[in-house]
Amino acid sequence: MTVLARLPAEQNAPQKKRGRSKLLPYLLLLPGGLWLLIFFAVPALQLAATSLYDPSGSLEQGYAMTWAFGNYADALSQYWPHFVRSLVYAGIATLLCLLLGYPLAYAIAQKATRFKNLMLVCVIAPFFTSFLVRTLAWKTILSDNGWVVGVLRDLHILGADGRLLATPAAVVLGLTYNFLPFMVLPLYASLDRLDGRLLEASNDLYASPIRTFAKVTLPLSMPGVVAGTLLTFIPAAGDYINAELLGTPKEYMIGNVIDSAFLVRLDYPQAAALSFLLMAAILAIVFVYVRRAGTDEVL
Repeated sequence: MTVLARLPAEQNAPQKKRGRSKLLPYLLLLPGGLWLLIFFAVPALQLAATSLYDPSGSLEQGYAMTWAFGNYADALSQYWPHFVRSLVYAGIATLLCLLLGYPLAYAIAQKATRFKNLMLVCVIAPFFTSFLVRTLAWKTILSDNGWVVGVLRDLHILGADGRLLATPAAVVLGLTYNFLPFMVLPLYASLDRLDGRLLEASNDLYASPIRTFAKVTLPLSMPGVVAGTLLTFIPAAGDYINAELLGTPKEYMIGNVIDSAFLVRLDYPQAAALSFLLMAAILAIVFVYVRRAGTDEVL
């Protein structure tokens, strides 16, 4: 009788263990989920509500919820050039980061043996300095009396009165420099996983280096390309520091307009509407890009 009484308890033990193992992933996700809920979802909902406030209100008198969807149309009609400028600047900077970052990531992953760790440290070294300080450094580098402008004038690429600072080129260069590591690191992670035997097999089949790159290396590194372009384009489109320090109001991006609406003009409904329009535009571009890229693996 004692043995028979123990059997049900012993049979239920594996079921309890399986139940706990099923709950474990959800328990591990709970801290991150709560963090996103408290610090992202709730503020996003509050921002969405702010974008529908009565635009005739003020900070002193308060705002009334009037479901003013016209705030979106008004914001877009007034500041659509800034949206276009932001997307264009971010797109050019992302392309430059890809052209500069891919060879660098390939060299680190496939060619650098003993110096791989050192080169990776050099890639992330700018993160040891404030984003603001790095941008201010570029303001000095691109100044009218700097060596860069001097060399370009000597080569007659720039005229005698030509300049780089306070131009669209300066803003794009600043974006490219500041977000280049975000491109290099995903590319390196993808290229470092390449099986060298595939490249050797391509050479054994008499494929040229260009054909090997086009048919083997690039397709296998596409997850890194997709991840790098997303990590570069998304923050670059919303950036405002580079346009503020390296450009003029003619080069201002939508981030500068949002910053001014929130902190200078105190027009919270318009600022919130602009923020949501920027978020919607980026989400639409990312969705189309990922679908066109033909890969769901971005890490």
